Amino acid sequence: MELWIIASLAAAAFQTVRFMLQKVLASVTLSPGGATFARFAYSAPIILGGLAAYLALSDRPIPEIPAAFWPYAAAGALSQILATVCVVSLFKQRNFAVGITFKKTEVIQTAIVGLIILGDQVSLGGWVAILIGLAAVLVLSKSPGSKGAWWQHLTNRASRLGLGSGLLFAFSAVGYRGATLQLDAVEPVFRAAVTLAIVVTMQTLMMLIWLSWRERGEIARVWHARKVAVWVGLTSLGGSFGWFWAFSLQNAAYVKALGQVELFLSLLATVLFFKEKVSPREIAGMGLLGLSVVVLILSV
Repeated sequence: MELWIIASLAAAAFQTVRFMLQKVLASVTLSPGGATFARFAYSAPIILGGLAAYLALSDRPIPEIPAAFWPYAAAGALSQILATVCVVSLFKQRNFAVGITFKKTEVIQTAIVGLIILGDQVSLGGWVAILIGLAAVLVLSKSPGSKGAWWQHLTNRASRLGLGSGLLFAFSAVGYRGATLQLDAVEPVFRAAVTLAIVVTMQTLMMLIWLSWRERGEIARVWHARKVAVWVGLTSLGGSFGWFWAFSLQNAAYVKALGQVELFLSLLATVLFFKEKVSPREIAGMGLLGLSVVVLILSV
């Protein structure tokens, strides 16, 4: 099995657990901004400490960071913050599995953004998968019990948050792949570690500034919620490192496509952990999106 596949599957598993924890925090303790900040605040010290220890033990320097690295890293960092806020807010609108499914439109959008920005090519089968994924989004856009034609539901709050998070995660994935590719003088795992350390530091500082300005007192609440929030940070660390490693090895659209296994993990979490109901329409939508993933994987 190729290394990027292992890294992507591990990242998806860590990310599912992290979103479960963030849903809990946002539901009972923290604002969406606070739940987002928790993932960076509690993972940054571990990431920076781990990288420093590795550099000391291996007696190797931090690689030279070219100027082209920074725009990609900064764009990816900011996009990921905004995307995570959208997803955590979405959890208050729809159940956990549907929230994750909306987020997973990032696969479709990553293919388009990656083609435009990095020139990453997608096969004919890949575009077929994208169309199937779009059909899934149309099925899922209609809230349970709502009336009216399907196109009228693409502008509701849940749909806007879901599609917006997908677009932002797409820019984030492409930004991170672009950043890691600027460090082509070192091996992929080291490129991933250095990029991750820089990006998480940026994100922690961005969130500190924002919360200090707009949500006074939320930083203290993140500290008081540390018994759960620290696990958000640890699972975020595992997931982010997996994604960064995979991005350094493979087209971001294919990495995110394989990461769609998160859909099935989220469905299990919805039913078994959150005890939320899933409608037949929602199951059909998630099934279509799952089919799009299979088609895309077979096209790689």
